[in-house]
Amino acid sequence: MSEQRPPLPPFTHETAVQKVRGAEDGWNSRSPERVSLAYTIDSYWRNRAEFVEGREAIVAFLTRKWNRELDYRLIKELWAFTDNRIAVRFAYEYHDDSGNWFRAYGNENWEFDENGLMQKRFACINDLPIKESERKFHWDRSGPRPADHPGLSDLGL
Repeated sequence: MSEQRPPLPPFTHETAVQKVRGAEDGWNSRSPERVSLAYTIDSYWRNRAEFVEGREAIVAFLTRKWNRELDYRLIKELWAFTDNRIAVRFAYEYHDDSGNWFRAYGNENWEFDENGLMQKRFACINDLPIKESERKFHWDRSGPRPADHPGLSDLGL
């Protein structure tokens, strides 16, 4: 029997929003193994100029990412959806090992299998250097974004 990751396609507005928030919460855990379980065994990604295929490669990619992008905090927002596809926009903040802060902006296109696992992920991302005083994402780094923390649109992003 195949793994299932509800909500399952075809998506409604409500279930697409749930899927986006679930992905945000997973990524904010900064646990590569946990995050990889939301993807098919043979999931295919394009992340910036890097191509990643399969859960093992996802774990390796995310481990490298979060070793470089310190105090990472992410907000995702639903942009559009249909059947088994979701488009999101997102922003995340992090600093490097020299203490330089960045806000990364991007868009992702997701495609899911019938079990609600993501089989394709295409991400376009741009980094903007910011001052620490310009940060907008403030919550305990060990957990998900609190329900009362503003989203991207609320923050004017």
